[in-house]
Amino acid sequence: VSVTTIRDTMVNLDAAGKPLRPIILFVDQRKAECKKPLPPLPRALLKLVGMGEIVQIQRRVTNSNWIKEQEPEIWEKTDKYVMISGYLTYMLTGIMKDSTASQIGHIPIDNRKNVWMKKSALLYSVFDIPRSKLADLVEPGAVIGKITLKASEETGIPEGIPVIAAGSDKGCETVGTGCIDRESASLSFGTLASVQLYTEKYVEPLPFMPCYPALIKGSFNPEIQIYRGFWMLTWFVKEFAAKERAEAETTGEPPEEILNRKMQAVPPGSDGLMLQPYWTPGLTSPEGKGAIIGFSDVHTRIHLYRAILEGLNYGLLDGLRIMEKRSGNKVKSLTVSGGGAQSDIVCQLTADMFGVPVYRVQTYETSGLGAAMVALMGIGRYKDMREAGKAMVRRCEPFVPDTESNKIYESLYNDVYKKLYSRLKPSYTAIRSIMGDSVK
Repeated sequence: VSVTTIRDTMVNLDAAGKPLRPIILFVDQRKAECKKPLPPLPRALLKLVGMGEIVQIQRRVTNSNWIKEQEPEIWEKTDKYVMISGYLTYMLTGIMKDSTASQIGHIPIDNRKNVWMKKSALLYSVFDIPRSKLADLVEPGAVIGKITLKASEETGIPEGIPVIAAGSDKGCETVGTGCIDRESASLSFGTLASVQLYTEKYVEPLPFMPCYPALIKGSFNPEIQIYRGFWMLTWFVKEFAAKERAEAETTGEPPEEILNRKMQAVPPGSDGLMLQPYWTPGLTSPEGKGAIIGFSDVHTRIHLYRAILEGLNYGLLDGLRIMEKRSGNKVKSLTVSGGGAQSDIVCQLTADMFGVPVYRVQTYETSGLGAAMVALMGIGRYKDMREAGKAMVRRCEPFVPDTESNKIYESLYNDVYKKLYSRLKPSYTAIRSIMGDSVK
């Protein structure tokens, strides 16, 4: 058995290992006040390197800081503060340990060394969680324990089966798509859209942004995210697609797939309509907003739908190009997963925009597949993750880029999209100044 769960989702446990409050999901919008400033030295050093505002944002969206302020009695009773993966592993084995590859969130983890930060670390005070409240860590593939009698009675899993340390949903997804070399990248088309690379060295995807541990020992997955991702299609369906929603009730298919077919009538580049997908700003662009430019009288709501998909891919392409430069990787193929990747039309659009072949594998549940690969490696079925990948990951026929479409997208990306943020940033800053902002 192995466990993979969503990231940045923590559980407060009492001394008996029982949850003290409902978990706060990674998409939650509550924010701590953090009126007390950081200690003088880290505050000065972080401000010096231009991280002052970004760190303050991180402090405010750290759920443990919110709990300390709003529910101090809960924090006082908290014996362990663990990832949901650590909690589920504990429920299965009775042992409070978790994988290093699952520790991705607002916690004091040293991602370079895969150990908990020392109190003297520059960023420790951002989270300020005592080591005694955190789980012990093991590497992916390690045997954490075995299914207990109680867990067996509650789940039906036979008692005594080993429980193997795996990793986060995205880490498992990346290896589950076969992205385990420097010439491929993994795209995730989920609520949060992201692009990850595989590297053998620690490479920050953006300056001062952490590089996440991979499921392969001694390797890493630098990642750039678009926070609202394919949620934007859900937003579009809700606000602009009443016709397709009604049609979907008759046909039984998702309204997004109906829209995907309709957008094929719109040419590559959406007749000049371009979208910057920052409906939620990124950590290094706290003033960021979404933007749509290039409207003319030819545009319809279907153009807007296609522009959203193209905008998400422009954002991911931008992230990939940045990480290629920082890591020295040269990506020659893409793997895709997540709900959006189930569409042939979306996959072909992605190939056309990135200019490289796009692969799906035999299942869209690639997080589960990656976790299964780690489990079988952990019990010795395979000697390492590469052998597991060769045996278990089956890539489907690739979506090959259309040369003419790619030329259009390359020109729009280089001549328009890459310049959008810098040119709109003063306007975004002015909007925030006039209208206020939830994060100061």
